[in-house]
Parts: sequence; C-alpha cells; structure tokens
Amino acid sequence: MSKLPMTLALVGATGEVGRAALDALDQLDLSVKALRPYASPRSAGETVEFQGDDLRVAALSQDAFRGCDVALFCVPAEVAREWAPRAWAEGCAVVDVSPAFRADPDVPLALAELNPEALARFRARGIVATPGPTATAVALALAPFRAAGVERVVVSTYEPASGAGRAGVAELEREARDLLGLTEPDPAARFPHRLAFNLIPQVGTFGEHGATDEEAGVVRDARRVLGVPGLRLTATAVRVPVFYGQAAAVNVTTREKLGASEARELLRGAPGVKVVDAPGEGIYPMPMLAANEDAVLVGRVREDPSQDRGLDLFLVVENTRKGAATNALQLARRLAEEHL
Repeated sequence: MSKLPMTLALVGATGEVGRAALDALDQLDLSVKALRPYASPRSAGETVEFQGDDLRVAALSQDAFRGCDVALFCVPAEVAREWAPRAWAEGCAVVDVSPAFRADPDVPLALAELNPEALARFRARGIVATPGPTATAVALALAPFRAAGVERVVVSTYEPASGAGRAGVAELEREARDLLGLTEPDPAARFPHRLAFNLIPQVGTFGEHGATDEEAGVVRDARRVLGVPGLRLTATAVRVPVFYGQAAAVNVTTREKLGASEARELLRGAPGVKVVDAPGEGIYPMPMLAANEDAVLVGRVREDPSQDRGLDLFLVVENTRKGAATNALQLARRLAEEHL
C-alpha cells in the first residue's frame, strides 16, 4: 500500500547532489508532504528553498529520522555508513547515492529504469544503493543491446570537478582564475594534481592490481544493475577540467552483429536515454547539453572497423542529476508506492 505523500529527509541538502535533488523535486512527479533538510554542523542554519518556502537546514542528531518515510543520503560514504543504519532503526528507509553500500550483497543496487524489482530486498538493511554516474550511463546505454549479447565493453570516462563535491568545483574555479591571472595556484588539495588546464588519469585510490576504486566500481555496478555478473568490462577514469557533466567513450562487442542504424533505433526506444547523434551537423553529446537533463545523452554511434561485431558510443550524463539525485528520487518514489 502506498504511503504517499511522503515525509522525505534530505541528508546533504547543501552539497552539490543535495541541491540537485532539490531542483529535481520541483520537476519530478513526486508527492512530498514534508521535507526535512540536514547537513553537516558547519552548514546547519543555512536555508534551502522547497516549494516556495525557505527551510532551515539542521545538523543530524538522534531521532532526526523519526516520522520520516524515506531519507536521501547525498553525503560522503563515511557519513552514510554511520547514519543510514540509524535512519532504518527509526523506521526510515534509505536511498544512498554514495559508494558506501554499493558492494554490499545485502543492499540492492538499483536503477529505476532497469531493475526496480531489486527494491523488494531493501528490508534486509533498510537501504537501497544507487550506482555511480558512469555505471548509470553505461548500464542505460548497454541495456538495449542485451538481446544481441553484450560480450565485452571498454569504457574511458571523463569526470568533472563536481564529482568531488563543492570543494572540487571551488578548487577548479580558483586554479583557473589564478592561471588566467598569470598567478601560480596553490597546491592542489582536492585532487592529486592541478586540474585546471590539465587531465588527471586518477579518480579515486589505486588498488593492488592498478585500477582505482572508481574504475573497479564502474565494472561492479554496471554488472549488477544489468544482471550480467560475468560481463567482460574494463574502465579507465580520467578527471577533466569541466565543472559538471560526466562523459564516457564506450566500445562494445556483441555476440550478434548490430549495425549503427539498428543500434540507434534500439537506443531511441530505451528508457532513460536520449539519442543526440547528427555529427555531420555538429550535434553530439557534450557536458554543456546535459545541464538539468534527466536522461543519458548518447551519440557518435558508429561501427568499429577493427572488429566484426563492435560499436563505438559517446555518452554524457549530468552527474549530479541522473547520475545521482534523480535516480535516487525515482527509487524513493517506488519505495513509497510499492514497498512501504
């Protein structure tokens, strides 16, 4: 039985993803009777706007989730690990956009368009995890090709400063301003090296086999939401000097040959995907086109001449929206309508 309209807690309301969630709430068909915004103690006292009202942000505290139906966690993983179990202990289901629970077999990892049935298992921990932005984009773009048998995927990502939160955006802005003013920027704090006018082939921490945790997460999350645990997939993640909008170049090998025209038609009928593909006219996915966009933009669809059954694609997803906040809100709605 549906409990809509719901009381929704938004944890991390003043951060990049939290603010994107507030924007999306005004645009999605989501019935919320009350919103409780929370943030870190240093942000407590700030106000956020919701449905024309200014709401004062509070710091998390004991009993913060009492009376809430669902909580969106738009916070770092360490905060989610501490507070998500507390929310469920107070009877509030959690949708978490951080990496904290993505690898937990007892926590469903879900995309609203691909595997909403996974939500039925949320009561084991009271938590639903969302995949990261790259895995979200890759899974939504590959899903239409599953009937042709996706055999191998190679992904190269181009990840914006906002993937590191407000601090990442501020650092890139400071560095660019300093360099344009012919001033040497302060040493990088949020990234391993200076990001402005540079590329950094490291997103996350390196593991023992040379891949970063971001790269390993793309592989793990895409396999889980696609329901193909043995999918041969490899990823290289690169941080780029862009503020918002995450991109990926994807090479796909299928069991049965798919021509570019057939692939485009499959993509046009896929939920959560928008085909932007007229390269001769200068039309293709770009981060600047993804602002406030709740679909994965797919373009540069072409056959790979180096193999018999290969395709190349270029994807862009707004990392704070469909890559995080929008999917979380869609899952929160399904939880309230079908499982609470």
